[in-house]
Amino acid sequence: MATSEVSLKEKIGYGLGDAASSMFWKIFSFYLAIFYTDIFGISAVAAGTMFLVTRIWDTANDPIMGIIGDRTNTRWGKFRPYLLWGAIPFGILGILLFTTPNFDTTGRLVYAYITYTFMMMAYTAVNVPYASLLGVMTANTNDRTTLASYRMVFAFGGSLLVVAIYQPLVDFFKSVVTVETAYQLTMVVIGAIAVLFFFLTFSWTKERIKPPKSQQNSLKEDFKNLLANVPWFVLLGAGVMTLIFNSVRDGVAMYYFKYYIVDDTAVAISKMTFTFSTLYFLVGQAFNMAGVIMAKPVSALLGKRKTFMLAMIGAAVFSSMFYFCNKDNVALVYVLQSVTSFCAGIIFPLLWSMYADTADYSEWKTGRRATGLVFSASSMSQKLGWTLGGSITLWLLGFYGFQANVEQTPETIEGIKYMLSFFPALGAILSALFMYFYKLDDNTLKIIETELKQRRDAEASLAE
Repeated sequence: MATSEVSLKEKIGYGLGDAASSMFWKIFSFYLAIFYTDIFGISAVAAGTMFLVTRIWDTANDPIMGIIGDRTNTRWGKFRPYLLWGAIPFGILGILLFTTPNFDTTGRLVYAYITYTFMMMAYTAVNVPYASLLGVMTANTNDRTTLASYRMVFAFGGSLLVVAIYQPLVDFFKSVVTVETAYQLTMVVIGAIAVLFFFLTFSWTKERIKPPKSQQNSLKEDFKNLLANVPWFVLLGAGVMTLIFNSVRDGVAMYYFKYYIVDDTAVAISKMTFTFSTLYFLVGQAFNMAGVIMAKPVSALLGKRKTFMLAMIGAAVFSSMFYFCNKDNVALVYVLQSVTSFCAGIIFPLLWSMYADTADYSEWKTGRRATGLVFSASSMSQKLGWTLGGSITLWLLGFYGFQANVEQTPETIEGIKYMLSFFPALGAILSALFMYFYKLDDNTLKIIETELKQRRDAEASLAE
């Protein structure tokens, strides 16, 4: 597979898909918990339990979507069509998720269960096929790292965009409508942008890698091969721990600024305001992007596995230091956010590139390819980490005595500081420990790539 087949336009198109997904992912990570507790009006414990219950189904949903994608055959390919079909439901459900109905507390909780469940199903229906595209756009492992880097740069670019406009849009709309309507209108704007990005990804990308012509659809064989794929299991563990690290830090950050730093306007432009928390998120996303950009050159020098491990250890060390920040020294908070985010940003393109490598490893070992199942199961691990991290965050808030919209006790503040420092650092250390057992080094991958190319060329010659 020639590198030149993946054009710059295609790389940008692929990146836009994760820009769209990450816009919603970051809204869920940064703002959804505090929206539910402080605006929507349900307790932290109830919201945490809702996250866990609904995401159990959502986690199981990912492999189902991967199986469907592997068995889809259209003139557009196996995975691209779902970007076209799923984009508009994705945007609409995002709006409904941030809509506050005129119900009592029980009715609102039921509404939250329903809308969050359907939102995550729409997310899966678009994001699993999108992730699987990486495995069929090119067979070259270096090109995959490049595509994964584009994906992550655009993902953090989308995150930067949404962090830059989300709270300012809410504040702007609050000046003319109710606070509940302001959140809804903000999601109308963001949802429209996400839908456009998905349409562009569909239009600008191509699927090139197909399963062996002799391969028969066998769900039993696909699962059997996945369960025998040891490198994939290692990545599953590392992915879960990485997402716990990120989701706990992200989920508690708004509470940290609102109740400990005592968030206030840092910059005001007309009716749009940029608070200290908004600037914190912007700094984090900017340095995430810097880490993504450095992932390829650093991993080319050290290897993917070693780069991943060192980045996670660094993230753990710098995250732990948040505990010692004084609320009057916001500058130090920003410095630590910068270096922690840089370390965390490095690992994401590596993780998704390595998932594609495990799909190749499985085909090399078994003669069968199930790209959608490998990536959907990988996405499942991400969702599982996000689920556990989000639920742990809200349960810990409840455990430490959090009450919405009142001054917090010293014990609650202490708990919030732990949740921004030591608790996520433990997840990062466990992620690095899992990666210690990953055995697909660069030399092995070159052998796999060469032998798979020979098989595909031989199969193509027989077909002529």
